[in-house]
Amino acid sequence: MDDSARSGAQALAPLLAAFDAAAEEGHFTRAAQRLGVPQSSLSRRVTTMEQLLGVALFQPVGRGVALTPQGRDLHARTRGLVRALDDAVRQVRADADPDSGLVRFGFPLTLGPVSIPSLLAQFHTRAPRIRLHLVQAHGEALAEQVREGGLDLAVMIPPPPDLPTVDLGRQRIDLHVSRTHPLARRARIDLAELAEEAFIANPPSYQLRTLLDSWCAAAGFTPRVVFEITEFETLRALVALGQGVALLPAAEVANPDLAVIPIDGERDREVGLVSGDHDSTLAVARLREFLIARRAAISG
Repeated sequence: MDDSARSGAQALAPLLAAFDAAAEEGHFTRAAQRLGVPQSSLSRRVTTMEQLLGVALFQPVGRGVALTPQGRDLHARTRGLVRALDDAVRQVRADADPDSGLVRFGFPLTLGPVSIPSLLAQFHTRAPRIRLHLVQAHGEALAEQVREGGLDLAVMIPPPPDLPTVDLGRQRIDLHVSRTHPLARRARIDLAELAEEAFIANPPSYQLRTLLDSWCAAAGFTPRVVFEITEFETLRALVALGQGVALLPAAEVANPDLAVIPIDGERDREVGLVSGDHDSTLAVARLREFLIARRAAISG
């Protein structure tokens, strides 16, 4: 490598983190918040990188930004380098001080108001110098972030078969109807009895929707889904208003306008604590052991 190439690489190195964050966030403000720098600083770093390379890396899209074809090519080639460097720095810092460091932790949309925040508050009391970066998302989004190294740990329901997992228990799925629904007073119900009902459900990419479709098919019918929605509290609110029925895990904060009815047969799914296949820091191991010891509080 000649001197000019070497100096170019040295100039680009400190700019890659800004480029990587902006590429993943699709928004300069969020990317700056993620890196803990002013937006003006992040914008200057991206501009400097574009000037050094002689190409535009981003283009405006609405209120955010998107990668240009050249930007997509560069991100595909450098994202692994940025993550590897980040992992190496975190590992060295964590090994030097096991009571500090950063843990990137994800959990599903069906857990959150009570169980996970309560456990994380307990953990913070015991390890106040360990910082937690939290992500709440649906299962496949969490799995992808664990695989790519964006998350160190994630509670997933169910866990994917290709990632290291510790079993935390089972989550039961019940029928949810409004208090005024004719089925509201039933002690149990057979799924086949719901063939004529209108359903409110997640989109097909969600595992709960996969269960709904497969369980109904086994019962001899295709569910008539009248609302598709990703947000669970809004889903429960629509059920409470009598707009349809839903198969859901029990809410952590009970809704007095909903009746919850057990369904005949085994109607549950596995809860697991998933780890990535990259090196784990001592801070990550500490949170992992803490959650495993309190698995009953997660799966109920």
